Amino acid sequence: MKSDIHPEYRYVVFKDVSAGTSFLTRSTISTSETTTWDDGNEYPLAKVEISSESHPFFTGQMKIVDTAGRVERFEKRYGRRKQAAAAASETPTAAEASDVEAEAETLAAETDPSSD
Repeated sequence: MKSDIHPEYRYVVFKDVSAGTSFLTRSTISTSETTTWDDGNEYPLAKVEISSESHPFFTGQMKIVDTAGRVERFEKRYGRRKQAAAAASETPTAAEASDVEAEAETLAAETDPSSD
């Protein structure tokens, strides 16, 4: 094995900031914060937004966590298209439809070679 190519694999405390729980596991993540664990030792601290303690799949409760405005970004990107498509697909009113039919009949009569 080559030396100095592998990341440091050590114990790290992961803290779920939405549920307030922490767990100790091994990882290669690099962090700048540290914390003291229950055993009295100091370990690197990694903060996460979602873990098994707060994820709806594991808890059975739906909880919306909107980080960095994901919903707003989606609405900004695709909301306009949805509104434009809805406006374009509106059906014409009965008066507009009869005007279009009358115009089509007039054009057909003007271009019909059998009328001469």
